[in-house]
Amino acid sequence: MEEERIVKVVDEALPSVVNVSTIALRRDLLLQATPVKGVGSGTIIDENGYIATSYHVVEGAEQIEVTLYTGERFEALLIGVDRLMDVAILKVNASNLKPIKFCNYEDLKVGQLVVAIGNPLGLPGGPTVTIGVISALNRTLQTPIGVMSRIIQTDAAINPGNSGGPLINMKAEMVGMSTAIVPFAQGIGFAVPADTVRRIFEDIRLYGLARPWIGIAGIDLNRAIASYYGISFMRGVLVVSVFENSPAFKAGIRPGDVILSIDEFNISSMGDITKSLRGKRVGDIVELTIGRSSKVFRAFVRLEAQPSS
Repeated sequence: MEEERIVKVVDEALPSVVNVSTIALRRDLLLQATPVKGVGSGTIIDENGYIATSYHVVEGAEQIEVTLYTGERFEALLIGVDRLMDVAILKVNASNLKPIKFCNYEDLKVGQLVVAIGNPLGLPGGPTVTIGVISALNRTLQTPIGVMSRIIQTDAAINPGNSGGPLINMKAEMVGMSTAIVPFAQGIGFAVPADTVRRIFEDIRLYGLARPWIGIAGIDLNRAIASYYGISFMRGVLVVSVFENSPAFKAGIRPGDVILSIDEFNISSMGDITKSLRGKRVGDIVELTIGRSSKVFRAFVRLEAQPSS
């Protein structure tokens, strides 16, 4: 009975899963431009040709092609990205597509059965299906540009090429979009929550903007780190680097500063920074309380869109 149920939900979701192939130019040792092919998965999120995939699948691509479940091929346009959450939105010139259904994050439970659909390793013959459970919720992943928050962990097998494909429940609803695996680890994969993907899509479609960006890399401050570096503050985010010409750079924030709060939202971690910017738009001005040496001051930062590269 359970087997029939799984087959049914897979059949319902498959028409919403696409193959994403890319061509990017890379320089060889002689500095000659050489085309390099890439492959990933994507998920139809709107009947008018909008498709979500992982940003790392299409990053730097000169050409993007989408192949539907029917075998139809379309050249895709990259219309917006959220680098921090590893989400990219594509548009193809097609209509009457079957969009995936979305599941609310609040309805998810650890131990819930899920199915990952995608194109691992770019193997021919259509999408591949693997089964697992939600292993954990509300994970955080540290990346070079910040912290991915509210991440779903699963033991469903996710291999290279799965990125951008949906992780679905037994109602054929997308609970998340496959994004990353832990190399050399067994049964540890991650997915961006479906409602995060939907919100990013709606922002990009309505405003043409990516996620608002401050432009710092930092680490969570605790008593041990503060004592080691002789910092006067026991909590906050210690700014490790500031991206040149970023909003933080323009506001005078520099490495060694400690971010204590954003708009009166107390900051104890990089995840708190992400949460504090939720609902903000590019162009909004936020007030940061900054600790520097033993002094505290305020900096006003005008949010900008994350750069695409």
